[in-house]
Amino acid sequence: MASEDVKSTESAAVSTIVNLAEEAKLAREGVKAPSHAVLSICKSLFAGGVAGGVSRTAVAPLERMKILLQVQNPHNIKYSGTVQGLKYIWRTEGVRGLFKGNGTNCARIVPNSAVKFFSYEQASKGILYMYRQQTGNENAQLTPVLRLGAGATAGIIAMSATYPMDMVRGRLTVQTANSPYQYRGIAHALSTVLREEGPRALYRGWLPSVIGVVPYVGLNFAVYESLKDWLVKDNPFGLVENNELTIITRLSCGAIAGTVGQTIAYPLDVIRRRMQMVGWKDASSVVTGEGRGKLEYNGMVDAFRKTVRHEGFGALYKGLVPNSVKVVPSIAIAFVTYEMVKDVLGVEFRISD
Repeated sequence: MASEDVKSTESAAVSTIVNLAEEAKLAREGVKAPSHAVLSICKSLFAGGVAGGVSRTAVAPLERMKILLQVQNPHNIKYSGTVQGLKYIWRTEGVRGLFKGNGTNCARIVPNSAVKFFSYEQASKGILYMYRQQTGNENAQLTPVLRLGAGATAGIIAMSATYPMDMVRGRLTVQTANSPYQYRGIAHALSTVLREEGPRALYRGWLPSVIGVVPYVGLNFAVYESLKDWLVKDNPFGLVENNELTIITRLSCGAIAGTVGQTIAYPLDVIRRRMQMVGWKDASSVVTGEGRGKLEYNGMVDAFRKTVRHEGFGALYKGLVPNSVKVVPSIAIAFVTYEMVKDVLGVEFRISD
């Protein structure tokens, strides 16, 4: 009887030890899973940020030239075209003038790009899950329309989160050495706008930005991913190597995506920039026209109406040439840099998954 009691006690002790070991294992796994998820999120955000910074710095002079062409006063034309404008900046402001506003731009685009790529991945996962649930097909993949929706969602989230930075970046880019009042940097510009124009001024032009970001970012992702899928599956031009596309091919896909998106959304970008200049009492002469009739806008529709009435329909595409030259390589570099950085960091999830 005593031996049976001892065996029973030993059995209970062993069972307790096993249970404690299992609980400890589960606890370790429970701690490991979230930390792994957080690390993966950080890697994705970092890759997106690097992609944005590299791509935007590479085309900074064209970005500044585009904005100057967009907002210059029609009564006092200083920049008649891309080449003339870049030469004029080089002659009057030097090399630094070509990159004016790029620090602010990178401070905006790095978090914007990080949030945009990460939001696209998460939106894609969510939309794909709902699509598979609805169709009952566990092997279903994202269609171009669903990718467009995921891209539009990512664009709206990223743009809204970083819009105040975009607003002051536009003003820093436009000001010249002869501007009556100089913003000394990002923080100074933000504080000055808040003090003199109020918090709403930081979101001036937000509505056309939201409307424009839907086709722009949505089409960028949808066209890029759809082109990649088509080339990998059908291999029409023999560009696939080991079921992977070369860097040149991916750059070409990004260039086509950027061209389609920016051409459709460009007029809204012009209106957004012009609305951002409203209320700037010490604006550059590029905007004021040296007192020859500074235009004021009461909203997006009014900005469209006045721009077309005073300058013609073509004014909605002012700066399109430098923007096209800028956007095509910029989008291409951003997509490829993002994927390469994620490969280096060992992040398995890709946009097209």
